[in-house]
Amino acid sequence: MPNDTINNAIKKASGANNSENYEELTYEGYGVNGVAVIVEASTDNKNRTAADVRHVFDRAGGNLGTTGCVSYLFSKKGVIVIDRTTTDLSEDDMMMLALDNGAEDFEASDECYEITTSPEDFATVREALEAQGLEFLQAEVQMVPSTYIKLDEKDAEKMQRLIDNLEDLDDVMNVYHNWEE
Repeated sequence: MPNDTINNAIKKASGANNSENYEELTYEGYGVNGVAVIVEASTDNKNRTAADVRHVFDRAGGNLGTTGCVSYLFSKKGVIVIDRTTTDLSEDDMMMLALDNGAEDFEASDECYEITTSPEDFATVREALEAQGLEFLQAEVQMVPSTYIKLDEKDAEKMQRLIDNLEDLDDVMNVYHNWEE
């Protein structure tokens, strides 16, 4: 094998001469029983990714929609989830700490605290909570649905299969939905 071929293969694998441009894309569609689905992808080939996403929707009994068909059902929010057992702070103290640092909403359940922020205030709230030594189960900016759809057991299996197949695609980064699990 010629040295040039070997050197070109090494350069390509190491990322040298990397002229590939990745684009951030958002696909919207409907899953089982009208469940709204938003798929965020990063790809170097829009046509391949669109075909892959469309194929997964079609196989699962859903359909890929146009831009804006379901995004109005979601809001971009910062979400921080903290396990209650990992902190000595009382529920009231935790709520005041979050709200005083810019959180929009605070919910407490038996297992965890969920703090919601605007995307702009997310870093400030997260840093204030980290300064108190708190550990997070989840801390990210995500698309939060305004309404939820309940599914029966049969439809729930189909919907879970759709989500799993979308998440298995190489180019897909996030999948958001309004299915009440």
